[in-house]
Order: sequence, then structure tokens, then C-alpha cells
Amino acid sequence: VNPSSLILSAEMMLRHLGWDEAAEKVINALEKCISNQFVTYDFARMMENATQLSCSEFGNKIIEYMDD
Repeated sequence: VNPSSLILSAEMMLRHLGWDEAAEKVINALEKCISNQFVTYDFARMMENATQLSCSEFGNKIIEYMDD
């Protein structure tokens, strides 16, 4: 399972509410996860040397990157 669609929906909601800074943190963290190859199964099977994470591990990694 890939939670990215839900995360992107939340990012859109934050922008709609005018919380652009929070939305940027979400999108930047998601981009950082993917570029650093921390992904769920569906992406990991298409990427060489990717680190496969569970749905909850992926969410935790995004939170970690939001704190950076």
C-alpha cells in the first residue's frame, strides 16, 4: 500500500486552507523520501537499490523529513 495519494490530498487541503508553509513541508518531505529511495513496495520494485518501507514506516520517514 502506498499512502502517497492521501499525503498529496492532505497537501492540497492545507493549501486550500491557506497553510502554504505546512503544505510545503509535506511536499518537500515526500519528495525527499522518494529521491532518497525510501519508498513503499510499489515503488521499490521499480527502483534499483531502494529501501522498501511499510506504509507506517513510510509515514514515519515523512514525519522525520518534515522535522529537518
